[in-house]
Amino acid sequence: MKIKHLLAATALMAASSAQADAPRYIFYFIGDGMGLNPVMTAQTYNRLVLQNDKPLTMMQMPVASWCQTWSVSSPVTDSAAAGTALSTGTKTKNGMLGMGPDTTSVTSLAAQLYDRGYGIGIITSVCPDDATPGAFYAHVANRSQYYDIGIQAARSGYHFLGGSSWRGTKDKEGNPTDLEAVMTQNGYQTVYGPEGIDKINSEKVVLLNTPGAGNNDNNIGYTIDSLPGALTLPVITRACLDHLTARHPDKFFMMVEGGNIDHALHGNDGGTAIMEILNFQQALALAYDFYLQHPDETLILVTADHDTGGSAMVSSSQGGAPRLEYFKYQKVSKEAFSNYCKGILRSRMIYKWEDMEQYLRENLGFFDHVPVSDAEKAELQKLFNDTFELRNSADEKTLYANFNAFAVRVFKLLNDAAGVRFNTGSHAGGPVPVFAVGAGSEAFMNVNNNCCLARKLRKIAEL
Repeated sequence: MKIKHLLAATALMAASSAQADAPRYIFYFIGDGMGLNPVMTAQTYNRLVLQNDKPLTMMQMPVASWCQTWSVSSPVTDSAAAGTALSTGTKTKNGMLGMGPDTTSVTSLAAQLYDRGYGIGIITSVCPDDATPGAFYAHVANRSQYYDIGIQAARSGYHFLGGSSWRGTKDKEGNPTDLEAVMTQNGYQTVYGPEGIDKINSEKVVLLNTPGAGNNDNNIGYTIDSLPGALTLPVITRACLDHLTARHPDKFFMMVEGGNIDHALHGNDGGTAIMEILNFQQALALAYDFYLQHPDETLILVTADHDTGGSAMVSSSQGGAPRLEYFKYQKVSKEAFSNYCKGILRSRMIYKWEDMEQYLRENLGFFDHVPVSDAEKAELQKLFNDTFELRNSADEKTLYANFNAFAVRVFKLLNDAAGVRFNTGSHAGGPVPVFAVGAGSEAFMNVNNNCCLARKLRKIAEL
């Protein structure tokens, strides 16, 4: 009997200890497209170019591992299947969101935490109805069902939603839908831009970019472009964290997606991708500061849905080691430069090679800081004539943008000089990093599969 009593007491103590150790505050950071190589490239830039003694915040965390990302339908996942695995613990087919491969709806851990009384924030630097954020509240067979995704967001009850814009406010013919009205009917206050944050006075909030402030409606704008009036991921993160700590101080869950990382990598824009990862790092630092104040009650998990671009640091085209310092002269994203080129073509203005040469000097550091050989300059000048005078060049289409042919070649030269090479403009099947700190973080020490992360979070949170 004494042995039985001792075993029962031990079990009770273990259960009490588990209850005490369950985190009250959970941060789930997902860098879209942020494979191992993009992280290492950003850290190398941080160390050599910015000369920071401390590594990126995620790389200071005591748990560092990696994660497999394959989906049911392919060794190379998309964000919908990966987001579903990360949010629900269920593998599914590419394109499917919040559903198993048999189209049965599966529940996200955010929804379960909401039912347990947690404050919930789902935020991103792209559209809040995009695949990764949508995986935490929506159930659709196709990730492009934006209206349905938006309606499910309105009915989720989550306390803070943030991103660039809802794509379901218009149907396929461009006609307005009732999505905004449904948001209001479900108690959501919608505010726009950084200036809208001070106007928040509701339990449930949607924070969106000021219309027209980003490069396009699909994201809030790239860090490198310094767009006036645009939101940034750290600003959205701060607003969400302040809202949840004020209204749900006892316990909350935040999913923070660096969606612009993926957009930059799809465009094979090495410098912009580095800046987006550093921007993601600034948002993560806010959560890490919170963790330092509540170390026994907070869990931070950092990962990615997949790798994009298949990038690697290689020797510079100038010879020798990578020269990432060339990216510090880049002042515009590839997308912004491409739009600039397209604007010239649309206006039919008189624009000479000398004008372009000056632009490249001022905005990309060409000729003065980034070496351009005589042969490369002659090639650029010929392509300039073909594109802007003969108008005989084709755009290059990627998932999120169509790039002017001249812009494609310019940024290829910049990447080659810096020593960053891309294998694709699409997703890649390589592993992604996993970093963690705080209550229960030791569960992520081993090699993971993306569906296992949500399952482990559930166990840690005692769901």
